[in-house]
Amino acid sequence: MDGSLASAQPEESNTKPESPSSETVQSTADILQVLQKLQAQQSATPPTPQSTSFVPQREPQPTPVLAKEESQPTPVTAPEEPVSEWDALRASLRENPHDTEGWNKVVRLVEDSGDLERIKEAYESLLKMYPNTWSAQIAYLNHFLVPGHFKFAEDHLFTRFLRTSPAVELWKFYLTYIRRINVDPSTRDIVRKAYEFALNHVGQDKDSGEIWSDYIQFLRSGETNSTWEEQQKMDALRKVYHRAVQIPLENVETLWSELETFENNLNRITAKKFLSDLSPSYMQARAVLRQLQRHLGPLFPPPPPSTPSRPYLYLPPKPTFNAAERALVGAWKSYLRWEESNPLEIDEQDRNTFVTRVQGVYRKAVIRMRFFGEIWYMAYVWTNSIGKTEEAVNLLKAGIEANPMSFLLNFACAEALELQGNLEEVHKVFERFLEALRRDLDRTEVVPANASFTTQTDEKPPQNKELSEKRQEYGLAWTVYMRFARRAEGLKSARAVFAQARRDKWTPWEVYESAAIAEYHLTKDVRTPTRIFEKALETFSDEVDLIAHYLGFLLSVNDENNARALFERVIGTFPPDRARPLWERWARHEYQYGDLAAAQKLEKRMAEAYPNDPPIKRFAQRHTYHSTDAIAARDLGVAIVRQNSVTASYSGSSNSLGRTETQTSLLASGNTPQSTPAPTAPLVQHKRAPSPDHKRRDSDSHGPAQYKRARAASPPGRDRDRWDGHGGGRKRYNSPSWDRDRDRDAPLPLPPPPQAPQRRARENEEEKAVNIPSVISWFVGTLPGPSAFDGPVFRTDDLMQVFRGAVIPSATGRSRSPPPPAPRAGGGRPPPDYGPYQGPGGGRRRY
Repeated sequence: MDGSLASAQPEESNTKPESPSSETVQSTADILQVLQKLQAQQSATPPTPQSTSFVPQREPQPTPVLAKEESQPTPVTAPEEPVSEWDALRASLRENPHDTEGWNKVVRLVEDSGDLERIKEAYESLLKMYPNTWSAQIAYLNHFLVPGHFKFAEDHLFTRFLRTSPAVELWKFYLTYIRRINVDPSTRDIVRKAYEFALNHVGQDKDSGEIWSDYIQFLRSGETNSTWEEQQKMDALRKVYHRAVQIPLENVETLWSELETFENNLNRITAKKFLSDLSPSYMQARAVLRQLQRHLGPLFPPPPPSTPSRPYLYLPPKPTFNAAERALVGAWKSYLRWEESNPLEIDEQDRNTFVTRVQGVYRKAVIRMRFFGEIWYMAYVWTNSIGKTEEAVNLLKAGIEANPMSFLLNFACAEALELQGNLEEVHKVFERFLEALRRDLDRTEVVPANASFTTQTDEKPPQNKELSEKRQEYGLAWTVYMRFARRAEGLKSARAVFAQARRDKWTPWEVYESAAIAEYHLTKDVRTPTRIFEKALETFSDEVDLIAHYLGFLLSVNDENNARALFERVIGTFPPDRARPLWERWARHEYQYGDLAAAQKLEKRMAEAYPNDPPIKRFAQRHTYHSTDAIAARDLGVAIVRQNSVTASYSGSSNSLGRTETQTSLLASGNTPQSTPAPTAPLVQHKRAPSPDHKRRDSDSHGPAQYKRARAASPPGRDRDRWDGHGGGRKRYNSPSWDRDRDRDAPLPLPPPPQAPQRRARENEEEKAVNIPSVISWFVGTLPGPSAFDGPVFRTDDLMQVFRGAVIPSATGRSRSPPPPAPRAGGGRPPPDYGPYQGPGGGRRRY
């Protein structure tokens, strides 16, 4: 390097004394010298430090040669390290935070690693996305309930989790921890206070029965040293028992039995009084428990299978609003309204108990249905109705944190804060909401991959329908923001908000229109709204709807000259298929307020634009007002044709249904032709006396009698006879003439026959309410509705005809006799079918 610097110095010393006239020659010589050196470097062997006096920094760089000889180790990819699974999962969850399976993978990964810092980071991130997820909270706590970490678990985890958690499992975990660290008899009061603290929060939950039982056992196990202490202990036990048996707990019947034993052991006389006073509340709790189980069955489907050591974390998925999710939302709404109706009939003096109960229910609902804004809004409305305004607003804020793009929650929160006078916070709500919508629009904006630049320049790419709809919704947010600014802070603030909207690239034309209409109604000045509309036309000149609204506004303010000028200016810029709304709007104005010559001239222009339109259509439109079109209704017969079509469709559907039901009844009741009531009849089963042949029917049919209500389920072997009973019941409402004559000549109906004790006991057992298992309820709730069926539809009467004519071989090898002939037109009962009958009756023949 010293040599190279020494060789460079003479060149500089030689250039300094040169005269200005020789600068061009000297610079050319320098260029030639540099070129010669470069050629020498390229043709020579790998250079040595002595042979390179020019640009010495490039001497020790033989990497280009190595790169040509060894092409595999590229400079960028060779030193890169593979991305770990932890980093890959974190990056994936940052892109898609609603990936529930990804969160479970992260938890499994950090659990296997045993790194407390990563465990803390993973669970904190998960609980930020899914707060109050009790299974994740318990798994998180388990890592710090070890010596040396108790203080962190108490001060940072338990205190934060228990404040708002309605989960009975978390409170059980907390009580277990309290009893674990307070084993000394002197700390029994701490444990007692912990139980009271837990029961005040979740004691109304039906799953808290275990906590009540543990608390009773804890009080029972206390030692006493005097009669007074024993009496205090019994009073405390009686008080807890009396509270528990009035709540619809899963073990309320067990607690009631324990209470009876407890009271009778103390004093039988006082026990009778206490139990008689509590019996109505206990019976009410039992009845409510059955209803509660039916409500909660579809709401908590069973979790997927998991290992006992690491249970699966249930995380609410992002809604897709399919049929199953809509059914689930409906079930939650029905349950919440039922809880609000006070089914336990709690007195007004115990209003705090009722409020605590419903609050716990809503907390569970917003955890389970975290991404459904409707549930959050119901919680807000109820909380606000009981006077807890601040807590209601906090519910809305928590809902917005879970659903930042929810129009329902953001608008409700803005109105609630506006009523409180917190205008600065309302501006922040709208700004955050608009920012979330902008990010969603940026994600939705997709440039087609097959876009071609060789097409004509005047053709525009097809619009993205989803993007267009979201852009209109984005404009609605700006419009509501301007309304708030106008009514809360005045017109100047609304104009400032509109100025912000104009600078936004996603603002649609609807925002301009709303601002223009607001300006006109507030200032009664036409010039400012007109300027706003013209400004919108500069940006949205291809929007027919905008021009139609602008045209309607000018006509509404009686500015006919500018309206005519606007119409003539834009009507030629659109093809006829898009310009029809403009033609129709201007034609209505000409028909109502113009002269006949102008109207006919306009019709001539429209006939040129739309040559397929009949002339009578224009003539009829010229003589209509609002929706009254007498020419179409009377002269063209549209009203009569519509009335006849409706009547024909109704009668046709009724006849079809009648035929179908008649043939179904024929099969169900031994080939006896009969009809059914109209399908629109109310589904009410009227009790009535049986027909005179009740003895034969009772001995011949296993179906329920007609004076009984239908059972919820029956054994499989009795299905056919059950349908026989229903078929026989239908012919009492709408039967043919021969059946009506027979019924008219029959004697009066007899009262219900006396029932044997065994049969009465069986019927009472059957009439009991059936509790469907939660798995079945969840499965039925996930099934799609009838409207989702898109398969082939068969005519039922044709299928029944095929089944009637089918020859089904019997078990004995003989063929079934053919179906009987149709009844004669003159009436009369058809002959019986004497063919072999293989059914539940075991060979009995049906008539």
